[in-house]
Amino acid sequence: MKVTEPQIGGICKSRQGRDKDRYYLIKSINADGSVMLVDGNFKRFSSPKRKNIKHLELLPDRAENIAQKLTEGKQVFDTEIYSALKAYNATQQQNEVNNV
Repeated sequence: MKVTEPQIGGICKSRQGRDKDRYYLIKSINADGSVMLVDGNFKRFSSPKRKNIKHLELLPDRAENIAQKLTEGKQVFDTEIYSALKAYNATQQQNEVNNV
């Protein structure tokens, strides 16, 4: 399933730039066609990375608990984001091993 529209709390993968192949969580969506990304490690919640949508691979998965906190305006911690992306990355690698 291919995702064409970004969602707050959605997981994406960078396709271009020095951060190529890095997973991010979408913090917010800007009106100019860019998104604000966080990973809990290099790009913290307090200083997100701005990136154009065309440089991202939008994935169908979403961190539901973090997305709910973001939409409700509750505080989100970098450790939560980092843990969610680390778990997602581990499952992706496990799936790749099983498919080989």
